[in-house]
Amino acid sequence: MIRRREILKLTAGSAAAFTVLGLPGAVFAALPGERRFVVVLLRGALDGLAAVPPLADPLYREKRGALALPPPGEADGCLALDRTFALHPALAPILPYWQRGELLFVHASGNGYRTRSHFDAQDLMESGLSAKTGMSDGWLNRALALLQQGNRRLGLAVGGAVPLILRGRVPVASWEPPGGLRDAAPDFIAALAPLYRQDALLGPAFADGLKAQTLSEAVLGEDQGGDMQGGRGFGPKSFAPRAEAAGKLLAAADGPRLAALDMGGWDTHVNQGAAQGRLAQNLAGYADGLAALATAMGGAWRQTVLVAVTEFGRTVAVNGNNGTDHGTASVLLVMGGAVKGGRIAGDWPGLAQLQDDRDLRVATDSRRVMKGVLRDHLGLDAASLDRTVFPDTAGLRPFEGLVRS
Repeated sequence: MIRRREILKLTAGSAAAFTVLGLPGAVFAALPGERRFVVVLLRGALDGLAAVPPLADPLYREKRGALALPPPGEADGCLALDRTFALHPALAPILPYWQRGELLFVHASGNGYRTRSHFDAQDLMESGLSAKTGMSDGWLNRALALLQQGNRRLGLAVGGAVPLILRGRVPVASWEPPGGLRDAAPDFIAALAPLYRQDALLGPAFADGLKAQTLSEAVLGEDQGGDMQGGRGFGPKSFAPRAEAAGKLLAAADGPRLAALDMGGWDTHVNQGAAQGRLAQNLAGYADGLAALATAMGGAWRQTVLVAVTEFGRTVAVNGNNGTDHGTASVLLVMGGAVKGGRIAGDWPGLAQLQDDRDLRVATDSRRVMKGVLRDHLGLDAASLDRTVFPDTAGLRPFEGLVRS
């Protein structure tokens, strides 16, 4: 039996939520200079003070309590970044990118809103707005509209559905790891093709579906699901195979140039752990995925910027369940061969004065970082960023110096 997911993709036509990949040379335009941009959405609220701990802040150990991490050189110790900040030991796979100057962190970052609701915060993070206004498209799709050449597709969503950040008037492609059900037999597909060919709506959609299979098989080969159980999988180890597939598709000569994928598991209210434990396992899967994507991109990595953002941070102090609750500021990761890295960017507000007497305060609006990348890496002008991509943010200047000149 053909999978339900494939029918949805084959019959969705140009609807952004279900558009699919096509044949090389027939679907994607090329960005100037073949530059790539990837956004990773960390769903659940990453504890930025755990991922990139400010070990030299005089209040760090007092405020963090049982969640304070050992310094470099001790058992399970952090990895030194600079005189103030370190890297969680589980993030060791991405340390070489820091050392090569291809990784930076913007600490104490937020997304321009105040809410502790995951659902509202993720919607606002992906729409690029400070408050809900009824706008139903995502900021990356709005950016994509400024980069489009004709009706060719540049965007790629990795996962079972297109996330809000890529929804909008510009159709995008999507790729999902194979599931547990059997693929439709080639003879069955061949028999269906003539039936759909004359249908004005279903005919083009069916043809796009066949083209999608051609590109994904050509680029990814038979192993399109990695070691994820049933091709999809959950948990920390499921991120790396999806990230690797995204890297291969982005590296293809006629593949996509902008992509969005996500990783969950960051809502650590209970038994978060410090150097070991639940959060450490998620950080390890995250780092493995970032490294896998970079490796899969090969030479295209030199022209890539990847930004990883979460909806909000977590409380500074441990709660009664050995975890952390919903907070305010977190840490934003910027990585890629085109990144001017090896540093902590932005201002550090310190732990002496907390937001609501419990949270790390926001020092940098993440939309400034996105603006800086879109302007300096993809060539979008400041006026369009203020007016179209992030409406009503004229007061937020693009972050300077994120990418190599």
